[in-house]
Amino acid sequence: MEMKENKLVDLSMDFAVNIMRICDKIKGHYSTVNQLERSGTSIGANIREANYAHSKNDFIAKLQISLKECYETEYWIELFVKAQLLDRDEAKVLYNECGTIRRLLVASINTAKENMK
Repeated sequence: MEMKENKLVDLSMDFAVNIMRICDKIKGHYSTVNQLERSGTSIGANIREANYAHSKNDFIAKLQISLKECYETEYWIELFVKAQLLDRDEAKVLYNECGTIRRLLVASINTAKENMK
């Protein structure tokens, strides 16, 4: 479990940096760019918070928030692609990174829930 958590911390940090760089490239549309930046960077912040959770339930709750933020981030990426404000190839890289984080989060949440039984 610990190794997976470290990988999540590293991947989510790299993803947040990539999101910030993409957001810098998109001109105008401040409020939606802000939404993408907030959800994309929140994933890692909540993963980091989970590592200092008060209880197993708190740990799971923080990871579930990160998972929700992954889904929201994917929505914003898709919106920017459809609006032709984000290159499809750049979006594909972000989707792949976000998908990897999402799968690791689901696995971590499931493991944590199993360990509570």
